[in-house]
Amino acid sequence: MAHRRLQQEHALQNQPPIFSPSVARAAASTAKDWAYVDSWLKQKYSTTAVPPFERNAETLRMLLALVAANEAADEDRDQLARAEEAALQEVRSATAAKETVVEDLLCAIEDNLTKEGRAALDSMAGMAVELGVAAGSDHPNTESGITPELLAARFIELQASAVEVDRATARVEVLHEYVRHETARLAELMGSMHGQHVTGSADENETNVYALDPEMARLNTDTHIKITKMEGQLPQLEQQVTALNKMSQMPTVTVDEVKEDEDEYLRVLARKKDLDAQLKAFAGLPPDVDAARAELENLRNELRSLTDRRDNNFERLVERESPAKPRRRMP
Repeated sequence: MAHRRLQQEHALQNQPPIFSPSVARAAASTAKDWAYVDSWLKQKYSTTAVPPFERNAETLRMLLALVAANEAADEDRDQLARAEEAALQEVRSATAAKETVVEDLLCAIEDNLTKEGRAALDSMAGMAVELGVAAGSDHPNTESGITPELLAARFIELQASAVEVDRATARVEVLHEYVRHETARLAELMGSMHGQHVTGSADENETNVYALDPEMARLNTDTHIKITKMEGQLPQLEQQVTALNKMSQMPTVTVDEVKEDEDEYLRVLARKKDLDAQLKAFAGLPPDVDAARAELENLRNELRSLTDRRDNNFERLVERESPAKPRRRMP
């Protein structure tokens, strides 16, 4: 291939010069296209050498089409990246604006809380943390926020769990007492079995003979059944005792504390209703401060105009309805 290209170049050198303008323009355009293609190939094969290929018009046409398609794809990719970056920036701006609004609103609410309202809010927050229903926890029904109803429901669940623990503890204690009683009874029975004897005389020699109790076989069978049953229940009872010991460490909340929290919540709710009633007076005003002041001034001017109109109408009505008084003649 290289030898053939050298022969072609040598033949071109031996040819007479071309003086046709159209041929010269075509050759210059082809050389420019080849230079552009070579530059593009060097960019794509920056780390390795460009593989050899046959240089003809068909190859040049296909390479130019490939370069154009590649540049179009690069431009589309750049536009898509810019669009994604703009969309991401817009989403971030919207999220930041929303967080700012929420933070400002919470700060405004906290600044306008009374001492009693702040104490009630702190109490509810502490209660939510101790009950394990704080925002972001794995407890169900917390997606919509922490509400007094949710705290009350969680508190009732905790009270029910505490009652159940007390009952289970009482049952375990009864069972434990029963086991101790049965153990003592069995120990006493074993002692009586070892100490029981019957003394008989034969040839004036004392002989100790053990007399088996007729009920001993039944008692032995019943005792063996009870022991086997208790041995099977012993691991389960140990697990229950361990679980009860862990559950007994939960914080206790009294009914009086719940009543105080409820009273605080009712006071905060009444305060909220008063604030809502005060805010209703400004419901029709725009959110901008300057615009709200201008709207308020317009309403005041309209009120003064209506007041003046009412007074004028009332004066005209009084003059029209009042009887005309005769004028006195001057002497």
